[in-house]
Amino acid sequence: MIYWASGIVSICGIIFEVIFGALGSYILGDGVKQYTLTISLFLTGMGIGASLSEKVTTNLIISFVWIEFMVAIFGGFSSFTMFGVTAFLPAGTESLYLYMITLIVGGLTGVELPVLIRKANNLGVTLNKSTARVLFSDYAGGLIGGLLFVFLLRPELGMVKSAFFVGCINLSVALYILWLFRDEIQDWKKHGLVGVIIGIFLVAGLFLGEKIAFSFEQQMYKDPIIYMEDTQYQKIVLTKEKGDTRLYLDGGLQFSSTDEYRYHEVLVHPVMSQVESHDRILVLGGGDGLAIRELLKYEDTGEITLVDLDPAVVELASKSYHLVKLNEGALQDEKVNIKHQDAFEYLEGSNQFYDVILVDLPDPNNESLNKLYTKEFYSLVRNHLKPDGAMMVQSTSPVFAPQVYWTISETISDTGLNVENFHVDVPSFGNWGFVMASCENIDVNQLEVKAETRFLTTDMLLSLTEFGKDEDSEIVENGHVIPIEPNTLINPHLLEKYEEAWINY
Repeated sequence: MIYWASGIVSICGIIFEVIFGALGSYILGDGVKQYTLTISLFLTGMGIGASLSEKVTTNLIISFVWIEFMVAIFGGFSSFTMFGVTAFLPAGTESLYLYMITLIVGGLTGVELPVLIRKANNLGVTLNKSTARVLFSDYAGGLIGGLLFVFLLRPELGMVKSAFFVGCINLSVALYILWLFRDEIQDWKKHGLVGVIIGIFLVAGLFLGEKIAFSFEQQMYKDPIIYMEDTQYQKIVLTKEKGDTRLYLDGGLQFSSTDEYRYHEVLVHPVMSQVESHDRILVLGGGDGLAIRELLKYEDTGEITLVDLDPAVVELASKSYHLVKLNEGALQDEKVNIKHQDAFEYLEGSNQFYDVILVDLPDPNNESLNKLYTKEFYSLVRNHLKPDGAMMVQSTSPVFAPQVYWTISETISDTGLNVENFHVDVPSFGNWGFVMASCENIDVNQLEVKAETRFLTTDMLLSLTEFGKDEDSEIVENGHVIPIEPNTLINPHLLEKYEEAWINY
């Protein structure tokens, strides 16, 4: 039973570890950074715990039971408390809390194994066998825990319920071990009573915690939440207030229904004017269907391929009354062919060529998204354009993040394409930038808005290519102009620029 206990608590430990990483990624942003920090802190905590375990000299079973009691409490309430801290305490407190709870649970987890190894040794198993068997159970449990979180717990329970559920497992192991070795423990019933009380709170959290945490999370958004879902890839939140519907992915605003048309009209109509044929169009991202709505305004639009990684976004945009009304049912149009795949992988495996390619992806705020803003990626996009084709890329804000915007533009230009720069004021976002690129020369004076629009006109197009002094592409340090370097997979410096630019917004 010692080895089974080791395996089970190891499963719980790895799940808590990845929960902390997921919480950091969702609330604090930059998933790679947060997972790196939480894994490092968790392992550091385990090392500290292992070192302190030699001071555990009293009844090993009681020590193990109380360690599991504390893991159940701290780990079980971790996600619930994280949302409360984020909602009600000053900015920056949430990161401090997350790192502290990671270190604490990691420390408690680090005490578990040495205690179990010593107990197994006391039971008559030789030290080499007890160590090997407990460690085998621990490592195997780690694999199972990771798989359970990714494929079962997060998509089915979410982060709050998952933490409470795993805390209940830790508690159950403790109570079973307590019962199994009751003959060795004086007043074992008193310890059991404490465990039962802890269990009552954990079970209450399992059934009520998510609802309360939802009210905490509501504080993070301006408007009432009408839909929320944790998917395999991200957290989807839909809000609505007085006619304004907003979509958030992992806390980042994707659009506001009050002004999204400004964004999508500039994304679509200039590039549609640049090319003569609209037979075959590719949209990378844009699972909300809003860009496709604009594309379908052209009678000669042929086949549209939409590539969006998360099926849940497309399903929501296809079934939600609020989104279907906004995208005018564009995703149900017979011209639209939907594929759920990573954009990079899709381009690598496709042999199709397109007249127009729209790159409507989230900002490069983590490593996985940064690869979709590299020279390698834009070279793939270029290679799928017809000789007279063109693409338009959403490229973040030239006001809030000018170095990021012009780096994206330079990266696209470095693939050999001709580029033209556009930007437009979108009240919910601020001033937002786009980059058009083509093998052909781009003459803005020859572009026309040929579809019905709410904002964009032909006369406005030239003005959208003019940038102010604070949006300039030149970066000056100590009186010298710093050259802009393309963003590549080997040198992904765009992510660092993005973090620096948005830190104050």
